[in-house]
Amino acid sequence: MTKVLVLYYSSYGHLETLADSIAEGARSAGAEVDVFRVPETAPQAVVEAAHFKTDSSHAVIDGPDRLADYDAIVVGAPTRFGRMPSQMAAFWDTTGPLWAKGALVGKVGAAFTSTATQHGGQETTLFSILTNLLHHGMTIVGLDYGFEGHAGEGEAHGATPYGASTIAGQTGQRQPSQVELDGARYQGARVARLAAKIAA
Repeated sequence: MTKVLVLYYSSYGHLETLADSIAEGARSAGAEVDVFRVPETAPQAVVEAAHFKTDSSHAVIDGPDRLADYDAIVVGAPTRFGRMPSQMAAFWDTTGPLWAKGALVGKVGAAFTSTATQHGGQETTLFSILTNLLHHGMTIVGLDYGFEGHAGEGEAHGATPYGASTIAGQTGQRQPSQVELDGARYQGARVARLAAKIAA
């Protein structure tokens, strides 16, 4: 069975919600899916003052070595000034030994994100994640135009061809919409199907 890892960082729960939808999509395509988050690196005083969500149902990944166990890795992180946050960057900075061995070459990779506003850096953040995956030799899957939600003009949404995304609002008050959740499921299924073909 194809094995997919959904690896994310979430400050307020939006990325956790998208991660679950990505996983749901991958499972619908027949994959075995694990969902982990990366460690929180912000000082505890910052976590408390900013009211970060700390009660996730997903465990923290126990280091980078287990990435090699998967056929596909889908990485999610919110934007911080148009790029991935330090928590996710710090994790990928520990993957040098995997890169040196080519441990992720040929695996499938994808990204998803969240921003406060409609033009708050979704695509640049996705590319900051995808750059890491490309340097590891991974084959990238976006949220292609087979996803019909791209065509909708009745509401603002975070869907972008480079990966699933949601708009959280300035204070985090907006939760992922149905279009955004459907996009995440679509991308998860696409990742799982391509990974199965490559593994075969």
